[in-house]
Amino acid sequence: MNNQQQELLEIAQQYLQQEIAPKANQIDRQSDKLRVALQGLGKRNLLALRVPENLGGAGFSEIEYRQFQIAIASTSGALAFLQTQHQSAGSFLVASENQFLQQQYLPQMSKGKILIGVGFSQLRRRGKPMMQAREVEGGYLLDGEVPWITGFDFFDQFIIGAALPDGRELYGLLPLQTQTQDTSGTILLSQPMELIATTATNTVSGKIKQWFLPDQQVVSIKPPNSIHEGSKKNILHHGFFAMGCAYAALNLLKQIYQKKQLAFLEQSWQQLDRELTICKKKTFQVITQSNSSDQEKLQLRAWAINLAGRCSQAAIIATSGAANYLNSSAGRIYREALLFSVSGQTTDVMAESLKQLL
Repeated sequence: MNNQQQELLEIAQQYLQQEIAPKANQIDRQSDKLRVALQGLGKRNLLALRVPENLGGAGFSEIEYRQFQIAIASTSGALAFLQTQHQSAGSFLVASENQFLQQQYLPQMSKGKILIGVGFSQLRRRGKPMMQAREVEGGYLLDGEVPWITGFDFFDQFIIGAALPDGRELYGLLPLQTQTQDTSGTILLSQPMELIATTATNTVSGKIKQWFLPDQQVVSIKPPNSIHEGSKKNILHHGFFAMGCAYAALNLLKQIYQKKQLAFLEQSWQQLDRELTICKKKTFQVITQSNSSDQEKLQLRAWAINLAGRCSQAAIIATSGAANYLNSSAGRIYREALLFSVSGQTTDVMAESLKQLL
C-alpha cells in the first residue's frame, strides 16, 4: 500500500464514520439521502478503487479493497450495496479489450462523473437463458428479461449479461432507462421494487426486446459458464459485506451494553466479537494464499453469513421491543444481514450456509 492508497482508505473510514453512520437509517429508505452519500464517495475519489491508477482509479490491492468493503458495510448496507455495482462495472471495464470504452468511461468513474451499474445475475440461473443475444451486422440483438438491476435513477448505464446461441456470454453497455430505439428496439424497466432491505437503492427489473447493441458498446465476450467459474473463484468476495454487517451489529450491541450495564450483554458482545475477529483473520489469510482450497473458502463465506445473522439477532434481542420500529438501527442491520446472506449466492453457498445452521 503506497501513501496515496493509505490516505484514501483513511479518508473513506473517516467519511463513513462521521457522515454516513449517523444517517444510515435514513439512507436505507430515502433515495435522496443515498444519492448524497454516493456523491460523497465520488468527491473523495472512492468509486473506482480496483481500477489501476494509470486508468484513472485508486489501484487498491485485494487486501485494501476488502478492508473497504467491511468498513462500508459496517456503516450503511444501502450505500455498500449500491456502490459495489459501480465498482464491479469498473472491474469489468478494466478487464475489457475495448479500449474505446476504457478511455471513455474509466477516468470518469472514480469521481462518479459517470455511474454504471450491472445486470447479469440472470446468467447464473440454470435452464433456458433469460437474456439472449444473437449476432447481426454491426453488433447484437438482445431479447429477454433482467430480473435484478440495482441503481435506477442513480446510474446512467448498466452492463448487461446475455447468452449467445453457442453458450458464450456477452456483456455490453445499455442505458438504465426505459427507451425505444429508432429500429424499434425497446428497454422497459419496472417501478423500483419494494424490498425489505436497502429500499433506497431503486432496484428494478427490465424487459428487453430486439435491442441493438453496437460492437462499440460490447464490453467483453466470455466462454460458456464463465459466470459460474467467476463465482467459484470469487467465493469469498460477498463474505466481506456479511462481516461488515456483523461488525455493525456488534457495535450496536456494545453501545446497548454501555447504556444498560448488564453483564450478560458484555459477555455476548465479547464472545461474538472474538469469533468474528477469528473469522476475519482467517479470511484475510486465505486471500493472500494461492493454495487455499475452494472448500475452505466456501466454509469461511458461510461462516461470515452465519455471524451476520447471529450478531444481528443479538442486536435485535438486546434492543428489545424498540427493534420493531421501522427506523430502528437494530432492525435495519437485521434486514441487511438478510441481504448479505443471499447476495451473489450460488448453490454451493446456499448448501454450506444451511449446513452451518444445523
